[in-house]
Amino acid sequence: MTGRRLLLLAAAALIAAACATAEPERAPIAQPAPPPPSNRLALAAPYNDRAQALETDGRLREALEARKIALTINPDDAATRAAAAGLQAKIDEQVAAQLKDGRAALQRGAQVVARRHFLAVLALDPGNRTAFETLREQAPEVDLLSHTVRAGETLPGLASQYYGNRALSEVIAETNKLQPNARLTAGTVLKIPEVPGVALNRPGARPLAPRAALPTAPGAPTTPSPATPSAAPAAPREEPAEVNPLLAEAREAADRLDYNEALSDLDQLLASSPRNADAVTLKKQVLYSQGKSQLDQRKYRDSLATLNQLARIAPNYEDSATLIRQTRTRLIEEHYNSGIRYYREEKLPEAIAQWKAVLEIDPQHVNARKNLDQAERVLKQLDERRK
Repeated sequence: MTGRRLLLLAAAALIAAACATAEPERAPIAQPAPPPPSNRLALAAPYNDRAQALETDGRLREALEARKIALTINPDDAATRAAAAGLQAKIDEQVAAQLKDGRAALQRGAQVVARRHFLAVLALDPGNRTAFETLREQAPEVDLLSHTVRAGETLPGLASQYYGNRALSEVIAETNKLQPNARLTAGTVLKIPEVPGVALNRPGARPLAPRAALPTAPGAPTTPSPATPSAAPAAPREEPAEVNPLLAEAREAADRLDYNEALSDLDQLLASSPRNADAVTLKKQVLYSQGKSQLDQRKYRDSLATLNQLARIAPNYEDSATLIRQTRTRLIEEHYNSGIRYYREEKLPEAIAQWKAVLEIDPQHVNARKNLDQAERVLKQLDERRK
């Protein structure tokens, strides 16, 4: 048993040295088997462990604060300093992305969505003046009306009713976190936001909902009598998907976030009609939403598989390329750190399996390769000693 301990300690020292040279962008460096810790190292260790858990959970600001506490206790810890710098870089990247999305939302009049992005910036960087000033001056609290959906109503129809402009259906969709062409379910309560520069029809206009389709007819007369006949043919054009039961069922499944059922219905439809544009569009939306949901739930392997499927259909869909990079990074971190944990517990086969999983995703991962080679050598030597 003593020989096994010596071999593991020697290998752990080599792995620790390999981890010290890790590229920060590939994986945050855990510190396997350090030398006997001083009091400062021991006091700082819980904060570093907490920081790692918070970072894995996506709580970057809290993780950075935990790293700063660890550095206050042990300011000479180079690995903690490097981890803190890596966290700051990630925060800066996300802040820039949220600011960009917030400005874009302002440009299309989606005030509620813009506020969400700017508030996300302040959660990451509480002192960010750009987000603070923009929230105060350009994205203040927005007046919202509640609307209970009735049978047959659609997002474009509601945009026409409340704004007089069907194109603003995207604003209602974003405010309520719906897909742009979501099929509405009767009884659902939606929030109708104010749009700067656009008159918002107040609840007094609610009984006029059946006439919401009038603006769809280009050049339609403004007087009520000739406009009424033209409204009749407009209703079927708003929901062409209902002519296909599978597509309608897929939309209903997507609305209730049952992505697997929605994809099953869409695959059946596309098997018989592969060029159905509505089905292809909805499949992209479902794959994107499912991939994001799996990422939020930390199901990184499932998320990567879903987003890769989307990439095969639409490589540049929304921000899917960024999501794929984030998912790959988190999946690599998960496997790499699991390998470190198993190695510390002297579970060499399990550690080897985790580092092999890293290399399947990123064959160029230097530290996973070094750790794998070392662990396999130690395991081989232990097996030879048992013979």
